Amino acid sequence: MSSSIAGAPADGKMTREERKVLAGTLVGTTIEWYDFFIYAQAAGLVLATLYFGPVNDGPLGQVVSFATIGISFLFRPLGAVVAGHLGDKIGRKKMLVFTLLMMGASTALIGLVPTYAQIGIAAPILLVLLRILQGFSAGGEWGGAALLSVEHAPVNKRGLFGAYPQIGVPIGMILATFVMYVLSTSLSEEQFLSWGWRIPFLLSVVLIGVGYFIRRSVDESPVFLEIQERKKESSAPLAQLFKHNTREVVLSALIFIANNAAGYLVIAFFASYATGKADAGGLGMHRPSVLLATTLGSFGWLIFTMYGGILSDRIGRIRTFQIGYAWVFLWAVPMFLLIDTANIVLFAVAIFVLTIGLGLSYGPQSALYAEMFPARVRYSGVSIGYALGAILGGAFAPTVAQLLLNETGWSPSIGIYIMVLCVISFTAVTMVKETRGADLHVDEVHKTKR
Repeated sequence: MSSSIAGAPADGKMTREERKVLAGTLVGTTIEWYDFFIYAQAAGLVLATLYFGPVNDGPLGQVVSFATIGISFLFRPLGAVVAGHLGDKIGRKKMLVFTLLMMGASTALIGLVPTYAQIGIAAPILLVLLRILQGFSAGGEWGGAALLSVEHAPVNKRGLFGAYPQIGVPIGMILATFVMYVLSTSLSEEQFLSWGWRIPFLLSVVLIGVGYFIRRSVDESPVFLEIQERKKESSAPLAQLFKHNTREVVLSALIFIANNAAGYLVIAFFASYATGKADAGGLGMHRPSVLLATTLGSFGWLIFTMYGGILSDRIGRIRTFQIGYAWVFLWAVPMFLLIDTANIVLFAVAIFVLTIGLGLSYGPQSALYAEMFPARVRYSGVSIGYALGAILGGAFAPTVAQLLLNETGWSPSIGIYIMVLCVISFTAVTMVKETRGADLHVDEVHKTKR
């Protein structure tokens, strides 16, 4: 079994099954993160006005709207625990199909929730409940997709294979932003606020159908099949995780916080800040132009995430992460100086340059996390570490950014906040011994118990 997993065709080409796995993880994560990000886009553009009536005046309403992004992150660990435990028990594939359907259903229902003006306080309550379901689903999604790709990979291409579920994030971001751009340019402001913003949420139904059939065609991870052949070795994976691998869970969470926080500035904060009214602390830029610039700038995230995975196969996961975080650290303040010019070209450049560091500190993540945990607790470990890192990083990053802007009136203060997080994540990843080439198979479990 082990040799077949790690082996590669003699000509170096991907097998048919490997291509199916990569397509399944890429399409699935793209759809899941489109669903997740379309809410973040809407939170920055319309939800403060439509759903948070009692506090929708000025910056406070936007703070509350951004806070609903963070609420869903609090339920990611629960989704990670449930999906991770069941994924380690019944398989990666089944949990991926389940989380995909849950995310799609909750997203489509958000598009049907009446506004505050129509049903009062029930509107934001329903919105938050559906957002919680999104968070629960997202908590279980990433770990399964990452492991399905990495556990199918030849040992010298784990970074490359692991980058496929990672690029689902920027692709989902690009899709979400582009859909919002199309609607903003084709509808009047009144039409967009009345019903147009709901269309991206309802489109999720179509995307989920496509993703479901693609994921159903993918075979189960070979490493999980190996575990199934030795069920007596995997009686309590979650308990074993915290008994033997608490340090890895904590480090994986800290490694992720700076990337996730900076990423959620791109996803949710920048567009809101750029298009906000000047008397509310915004830059007053044209919304369609900002959305298009964000879409184009986000292509850098896609390119450098894939390159980050490839680079980590050459120079190691740790070194690639370190380069990425150093880049984000150095760019965090100059980025806001460019954005504050309110020039749309410089706005796009600011985002694009940031995504170089984001990609290098995100592309290797699947491979690094998979190699940090033993096989029978791997799904639980990577999912919980990722979910905790998202809470500490991106969950309330737009909210913190808005509060800093409100209090200081100086946007580079947000850059300083990102710099502090970069120091934490850089330190955490430096504490991990290089994992490239680690054994991913069941035999390694015995080694950790000695």
